[in-house]
Amino acid sequence: MFDALYLDKPESGFTATRRRIGDDELVAATPDADVTVRVEYSTINYKDALAITNRSPVVRRWPMVPGIDGAGVVEASSHPGYAAGDRVILNGWGVGETHWGCLAQRARLKGDWLIPMPPALDARRAMSIGTAGYTAMLCVMMLERQGVEPGHGEILVTGAAGGVGSVAIALLARLGFRVVASTGRASEADYLRALGAADVIDRTTLSEPGKPLQKERWAGVVDAVGSHTLANACAQTKYRGTVAACGLAQGMDFPATVAPFILRGVRLIGVDSVMCPLDDRREAWRRLASELDAEQLERITTVVGLDDALRLAPEMLAGKVRGRIAVDVNR
Repeated sequence: MFDALYLDKPESGFTATRRRIGDDELVAATPDADVTVRVEYSTINYKDALAITNRSPVVRRWPMVPGIDGAGVVEASSHPGYAAGDRVILNGWGVGETHWGCLAQRARLKGDWLIPMPPALDARRAMSIGTAGYTAMLCVMMLERQGVEPGHGEILVTGAAGGVGSVAIALLARLGFRVVASTGRASEADYLRALGAADVIDRTTLSEPGKPLQKERWAGVVDAVGSHTLANACAQTKYRGTVAACGLAQGMDFPATVAPFILRGVRLIGVDSVMCPLDDRREAWRRLASELDAEQLERITTVVGLDDALRLAPEMLAGKVRGRIAVDVNR
């Protein structure tokens, strides 16, 4: 038996609880898995918060154990790439949506979804990074692959006080970029500057409808917000600049025109962490292990227990959670 968060949607209505689950129940729920992992840490990401609160149809199979991230030790494996004792990381692949996830003390997963934990990381630090930090690194990689360099100008990071934004600021600043952080929480300005932001702007300057083309400012953008914020960011991006879009905190809509793309050659790159190819995953985690300052990571991380995940999920959706939340599943 092991503890897990358990989401169900019977006729009487949605429930989210902590409960004990037997190994036989886990095996029955994950018949296609070939690796059993003793989970040490998981996280709460925006998608987890949507699932735990049932605010959006994230979960597509009931009942469900949420948790799109996990880190721990392989207990048993029939996959050729992993053996008992291996330390592994899991991000995405529909886990916590269509396949039982990692906000639990044990998970059964497909070995093809896992990556070996870099030697410089342990489970706590890996889940302090989590999908949010891994997504931030994918965004940085996309900017670099499009030729964006520190000398080209400022980089805008939206949703800056959230998990993706916090890690993106820390990474970009360490790489020598001048970062401008956009946030709706003025009280977080000192926190964002401590991460490396050179300037902090109010999100209202971007979140309302704007002109199709605006004054050029950004050499690159990391956007976790979407909607009008993304449209305005594109409209303010410099000639042949790049916008990496990875989130929808403001909305899924994109009320823009083609003007920035056909008149300035702006490149809008979508960044997906869920089904991202393994080579990119490995590169992202290798770089996170070596390039993300441990003290900076500690500054943006709060560690909680399983029960706290139920409490914090609605606060995350309300924009009240700063940085990263790592979950010690044994608490």
